[in-house]
Amino acid sequence: MDKHPISLANLRKVPTPFRWGAQRLVRERSIDQLSHEACALSLLLVTVADAQGLSFYSEPSLCQRLSLTLEGLRQARGRLVHLGLVAYERPLSQGLALGEDTRGPERAPPAGDDEAVDIQAVFAQIWEVLS
Repeated sequence: MDKHPISLANLRKVPTPFRWGAQRLVRERSIDQLSHEACALSLLLVTVADAQGLSFYSEPSLCQRLSLTLEGLRQARGRLVHLGLVAYERPLSQGLALGEDTRGPERAPPAGDDEAVDIQAVFAQIWEVLS
């Protein structure tokens, strides 16, 4: 497939460390273990986090923004915590760095891995489902 930017005027620039981590979510299949709600929560928390990965949105605010029940929010957050993607200590959530990946971003995935996936497209699909 021949890819080209649709809008050159609004081309985004994602910092390399973030891009690499986001790709690892898909390549290492962590994202396969998440519900749409947990993916949406993860995206929101990463988006609003400060430089240390901290955010302090209240549960009612998160529920409203993500159209979740309190129980749904807690289940989604619990899954993120269980997988080591987020730490939570009321009222703070912290997006966590993924464990060490010794392959590094320059190396190609081993033979047999799935095709690369555009994480932006994955999250766009999640938002469509939740909307």
